[in-house]
Parts: sequence; C-alpha cells; structure tokens
Amino acid sequence: MAMASHLLLLHRFSKPISMLVALSSSFVSSNPSKTRFSPSISNIRSIAGATNRRDWSVRASVVFAKDEKYGNKEVVCVTPQIYDYILANVREPEVLRKLREETANMRGSQMQVSPDQAQLLAMLVHIIGAQRCIEVGVFTGYSSLAIALALPESGRLIACERDGQSLEIAKKYYKQAGVSHKVDVRHALAIDTLNVLILHGEADSFDFAFVDAEKKMYQEYHELLLQLVRLE
Repeated sequence: MAMASHLLLLHRFSKPISMLVALSSSFVSSNPSKTRFSPSISNIRSIAGATNRRDWSVRASVVFAKDEKYGNKEVVCVTPQIYDYILANVREPEVLRKLREETANMRGSQMQVSPDQAQLLAMLVHIIGAQRCIEVGVFTGYSSLAIALALPESGRLIACERDGQSLEIAKKYYKQAGVSHKVDVRHALAIDTLNVLILHGEADSFDFAFVDAEKKMYQEYHELLLQLVRLE
C-alpha cells in the first residue's frame, strides 16, 4: 500500500531538472513526545502484532534491494497499520487538524495533502531557511497553512488558486492561525499569476515552490517556476 501523491517541488538547492517527487509517508518524523518511528523490523513487528496473519503482513511489508551495491538495504512499504502509526505520531497543530477535518466532509477532499506530507513540506521550509515561497493549487489551504506556519514572521507565500469557494475556507484558517500577513492569495489562473510575477521582475527571488494542481499543466508550471525560484 503506497500512500503517496505525485507533486512538483522546487527549492533553491534543487538542480534545474524536473522535480516530480513522490512524497511518501515513510519520510515522516514522529512527535518528539512519543516514541520516534524507526522503520526497522522490530518496530514494524510491534506495530503489526504477533498473530500469524499479522506476522505475514510484517514479512510482506519489507523488501530488500536486489542490487548488492545498496548492501541489501531494507525498504519499508507502508501498510495500513504503519500508516495509522505515522498519522498518530505526526506533528499536526490544532488549527491544521480542524482544517483537515472540515475539508474531509467536502467534495474533492482527496485532493488535500496528508498530515505527513504537510509535515515534510514544513520541514523543508525550515531546513532551507525559506523566506519567499509559491504554492500552485491551494484547495482549502492545508499545505499552504503548513508552509505559512513554518515561515518566519517576515516570510511570504504566494498562494495560487482559481476556486474562490475553497479559498474562502483557506483564508478563514489563515486568520485563525495568525498567518494571514504571510499569505498573498492570488485568486486567478496560476499560469497568469506566475507570468505576472516574472513580468514584475520577481524572477530568481523565491526560495521554494510547491505544486499540487492540474497535472496536465505541470510542464508549464515547471518552466515558469524555474525562472522564479533561485536555483543554487
């Protein structure tokens, strides 16, 4: 069971190549107040249980790299039990939880990134010290809120979304989280917004870009974002 979404991610340490990335649940760090998740056989066994049926799922959840140069490295597949454990230990502020639960009752809720993916985005923003970010495809704002919360007070996120109804939900939660001043909402076609940014001299001025939008437009988004994101 692979719990992943195909997303376009660019940041200022990226190489100028296509960055279509599968953000897998197995990249998540756990809540520091609880046991840290380590994808080892012993931890998987403790999660999956000791019955014969579950023991079989433990064996099925681990594969070994066939290429010897990887040292027979174990690769953990995300089973329902492991994913439940990840979600129970992911860092998710209360405001994000409320937004996720409200969105879950909406049509198209599957478009929302998962808590573990949002935590990865926030971690990347912290690691690279991002100040200026772009998101293409806001929906109800879960991923953009995670990014805005990770940005410093002087940070800025351009949030591109064409659906006004979902944007109203996003803006409500930006306000609740106290990050409205960090988010510059652009209610328009993302292609138009990105072109306007370039036209106004903002090329090479962004540190981070995240796209989770209409897949047939990814090539166009990618080419424009390569002009906007500083690639070092």
